[in-house]
Amino acid sequence: MDNLIYEKISNHVGVLKINRPKYLNSLNIKTLNEINMFLDEIKKDNDLYVLIITGEGDKAFVAGADIKEMKDMNSIEAMEFSKFGNKVFKKIENLEKVVIGAVNGYCLGGGMELALSCDIRIGSNNSKFGQPEVSLGIIPGFGATQRLLNVIGIGKAKELIFIGDMIDSKEALNIGLLNKIVDNPVEEAINISNKIIQKGPIAIKQAKKSVNFSYNKNLALDYEVECFANCFNTEDQKEGMEAFTQKRKAEFENR
Repeated sequence: MDNLIYEKISNHVGVLKINRPKYLNSLNIKTLNEINMFLDEIKKDNDLYVLIITGEGDKAFVAGADIKEMKDMNSIEAMEFSKFGNKVFKKIENLEKVVIGAVNGYCLGGGMELALSCDIRIGSNNSKFGQPEVSLGIIPGFGATQRLLNVIGIGKAKELIFIGDMIDSKEALNIGLLNKIVDNPVEEAINISNKIIQKGPIAIKQAKKSVNFSYNKNLALDYEVECFANCFNTEDQKEGMEAFTQKRKAEFENR
């Protein structure tokens, strides 16, 4: 795997790192493919009880999807991209392991959607969170319009999605996006993992299934995919992403 690093640090705990620090660990199609293949392999490891997901370096967990790769997509390509990202994140959400997101630095867009697919989220003091997609003329496409409102409530979710501003780790903790803030998220995730693996592994699996049953039946992820793809038929999407790559403010014209 070119963009992932995996280490099994004990019989029952593994750490997966998104390894594109030069690009703030942004999610391109190749990285999503690698995560997808990794998940297919890891689910066969019956001795793995907890998977920790983090980003390489201290600047970013994942700073979003790869805008340069997305900006020239048409609506059909965008729909396939969104479907695939959703497929990968559903696998994380429904993995028969506990998944802990150890969030270091920027956790934006697709990165926040990755974190939302984890069972538990631990942040660092310098973590920054946000769904800035509307600034690009699009909407979240990997599940945030559904998972975020279930995690923090519909009002706060609409605020974050409609405005697109970043929030710090303290606010993320206050609204329930984070479980806790620590100096070293991976270290704390390991501490939590060591408590979890002492409990009945079958009971943990069944507990996760039961919690997810009610949670997942209300997710309209397929509709999010459709709305995400619709944005790629607009001039606003082209302008928003072009402006991002040119490091200027977008000028939207509502068409």
